[in-house]
Amino acid sequence: MEVQDKKHASAALQRHLATLKLVSRLLGHELHAQSGAKAIALSREEVVEIQTTIDLYIEEATRKGATAAAPETTLVAAGSRN
Repeated sequence: MEVQDKKHASAALQRHLATLKLVSRLLGHELHAQSGAKAIALSREEVVEIQTTIDLYIEEATRKGATAAAPETTLVAAGSRN
């Protein structure tokens, strides 16, 4: 059972990091395409795509953080004291 949990956690981490990998590749592509220039230029469309990707990453991280931080509730039976 523990092995499945580790595989599931690893797969979840890989999915989570895929968003950052996408941003890195987009930026890397632009750096390579404009390698001769000291400064690079991004089109509005490229910036919107990068921003959307980062926003999706933030939403996912926030959702996972909220799930992980949710307190476990424990029911305690109330007893009478004498």
